[in-house]
Amino acid sequence: MSKHLLFVCKSCNAKSDQDQTAGPSEGIKLLNQLQTQHQVQPYPADLDIREVGCLWTCSQPCAVAFSAPGKATYLFTQVPATAAPALLTFGTLYRDSKDGTIPWKQFPEVLQSASVAKIPAV
Repeated sequence: MSKHLLFVCKSCNAKSDQDQTAGPSEGIKLLNQLQTQHQVQPYPADLDIREVGCLWTCSQPCAVAFSAPGKATYLFTQVPATAAPALLTFGTLYRDSKDGTIPWKQFPEVLQSASVAKIPAV
């Protein structure tokens, strides 16, 4: 089992009405893209992608979080549903870091415009 986790909020939806009958949420679309790309491209095999019901950032979808024991946790909000390649690139940087610290200038460009919180390791 991997120590590096990418949590993806499956409830996230940029539509203000969040009408579930209109098709899958943007969070589900992002999750599906991540899972597909994670299987076919040489991204970190030891990064587990897990869906979560809600990350409580409903006013700023899509939301994802990177977490690992002994490393800082990153919470990204306002992530475009098309950002799967950037998230997997960040996952490689995160996995390869000693304590989870990634210099902002190394963030993939699409993530530089997202809102981000860095939470210290416990």
